[in-house]
Amino acid sequence: MSDTLEFNEIYQEVKGTWNDGRLRFSKQTVVFKNSKTGKVDSISVSELTQAQWRRVCLGHGIKLCSSTGHIYKYDGFKDTDLEKISEYFKANYKVELMEKDMSVKGWNWGTAKFNGPLLSFEVNDSPAFEIPLSSVSQCATGKNEVTVEFHQNDDTEVSLMEVRFYVPPTTGDEGSDPVEAFAQNVLSKADVIQATGDAVCIFRELQCLTPRGRYDIRIYPTFLHLHGKTFDYKIPYTTVLRLFLLPHKDQRQMFFVISLDPPIKQGQTRYHFLILLFSKEEDISLTLNMNEDEVERRFEGKLNKNMSGSLYEMVSRVMKALVNRKITVPGNFQGHSGAQCITCSYKATSGLLYPLERGFIYVHKPPVHLRFEEIACVNFARGTTTTRSFDFEIETKQGNQYTFSSIEREEYGKLFDFVNAKKLSIKNRGFKEKKGMKGNDNMYSDSDDDQHDAYLERMKEEGKIREEANDSDDSEGESDESFNPGEEDDEIAEEYDSKASASESSAEGGDSDEDRKKKPAKKAKFVKERKPRKKEKKAKDSSAPKRPMSAYMLWLNASRDRIKSEHPGISVTEISKKAGEMWKQIGKDKKEEWEGKAEEAKKEYERAMREYKESGGGSSGSSKKEMKKKGGKNEEKKKRKSGGGREKEKERATGNDSFKSREFISSEESSSESEKGKGRKRKGSDDEEEVVSTPPSSESGSD
Repeated sequence: MSDTLEFNEIYQEVKGTWNDGRLRFSKQTVVFKNSKTGKVDSISVSELTQAQWRRVCLGHGIKLCSSTGHIYKYDGFKDTDLEKISEYFKANYKVELMEKDMSVKGWNWGTAKFNGPLLSFEVNDSPAFEIPLSSVSQCATGKNEVTVEFHQNDDTEVSLMEVRFYVPPTTGDEGSDPVEAFAQNVLSKADVIQATGDAVCIFRELQCLTPRGRYDIRIYPTFLHLHGKTFDYKIPYTTVLRLFLLPHKDQRQMFFVISLDPPIKQGQTRYHFLILLFSKEEDISLTLNMNEDEVERRFEGKLNKNMSGSLYEMVSRVMKALVNRKITVPGNFQGHSGAQCITCSYKATSGLLYPLERGFIYVHKPPVHLRFEEIACVNFARGTTTTRSFDFEIETKQGNQYTFSSIEREEYGKLFDFVNAKKLSIKNRGFKEKKGMKGNDNMYSDSDDDQHDAYLERMKEEGKIREEANDSDDSEGESDESFNPGEEDDEIAEEYDSKASASESSAEGGDSDEDRKKKPAKKAKFVKERKPRKKEKKAKDSSAPKRPMSAYMLWLNASRDRIKSEHPGISVTEISKKAGEMWKQIGKDKKEEWEGKAEEAKKEYERAMREYKESGGGSSGSSKKEMKKKGGKNEEKKKRKSGGGREKEKERATGNDSFKSREFISSEESSSESEKGKGRKRKGSDDEEEVVSTPPSSESGSD
């Protein structure tokens, strides 16, 4: 038999909720580690007094009783685990694992038995339910009943708030009241915090960020009392999960953070962290309210009766001794400015992110602590508002995502190296390596997407290669079409010659500056209309090598028949959708195999393309196309010239209204500033009236 037994997916019952984690039996201890909070509960083997195997809601469970009065319940075992665990207990713990059946009759009357810290309600000597008295917050009595109230647990969807027991009057001893006796048995083991006795020490007017305000902190042997102007909080030391001492970025202040589980409550608000802010320059002289022998016996040299030093050092030292937990400080990380933290924003509030040796902690509103073991992956994303900052995203194994935004771009290299050294999974690692870790500045300006995906970037690169291959096929034919300044100028000039009014005015030689300014606008208009005619679809060369397929398309062609056989009657679109889902689920090794095939196909295509071009492929088609287009252009020019000449002769012969006299041109120039000459150009009759009404001064000025 091995020295240890380990079980995964085991649930521990705490105040009505089941916390999943991992349970390990060893020769010295029984250890349970909570998967969500990372809290470790350890039971010494020498303290075990009783062990029971029971059928419970999630299968089979074990109840362990210790000599210190604590009850531990674990659920999620299989029926086949009984023999293995029973033999291990007999061999190493000297405790017999007994099988105990629960009462399932559903009766609500029976016998209440107090077994140490446990109230057991039994029906026919079988327990129907059990109440840990440590979960009781208050006990009240009535005429013939006792009301038991419980601590509320925020992790449960439904919390049991109170239970009422009817206690029938007895005809025995007249001096004893059974109701009061029941209540005293409950209160003797209940977790009812009462501030009795003197405090070990008191810290006055400490600045607290969460909950906000200034509080007097009274240190008692078993709990911490926060006394403020509005609210009071009593925090048992058993609820303290972790302690943190963090330097502020300005190097003049210190944060002292106390992690709580369960949190303290104020109405509907829950405070999972108690954050105190200290100035490094503030000192204090502290005297404990205990004699020296008692201090030595209780704290074993961790504290002295008389102490002095910085205020934050005294508070952290006292809390460490009373809670008996280590204080976590920042590790070797240093940001761009030399500080051990990074300025960022979380939920639209600015704060500080501290990379620790085993996790991240953000202070202060709201505080967040994330351990490395609960992090699934991290992601470096482009800032949503500016390229001078980036976002740091953390995704947990439970599916929660935390985004720390507005981090300065200079912090990127330090943070990436830290995450890489801690061997955390980086979601967009492929993108970072492709761009190169040196190009931090260009990383933000070149990227178009806020969310980077290594596979998506790889597909984009393949798309660019295909586009370049297309451009290389038709590059010769496209060069003459895209830009030919000489031909464009000729075409534009000829088009304007076809306009009678424009050609005549230019031939007369009396054009004004304003008329010249108007012409370029018309010129741009005609160029814009002619552009779409040039964008003609190019004919593909059938003899050219075919472009290579990507890894996904190679896999799809090989798997299409299998998909059809597994899903009879599936449509073409559904095949593509199903194939996409299957491709995402394929393992990394399998994808690398298809990517290797795609790479080989790409090399073969490049080799064939070189041979094709060396043999003169693609040149004949482009030259024919070029000659055809040039010939078409020349014919079109001839048509426009002949057509334009006929129109000129026709207009001169008929003498239509489109002809404008010199007087009209000069009058149009003089009145252009006020009316812009719009109405005069639309109707011929209006033009004649304007000629008659032109003052002599304008005529003489035009001559």
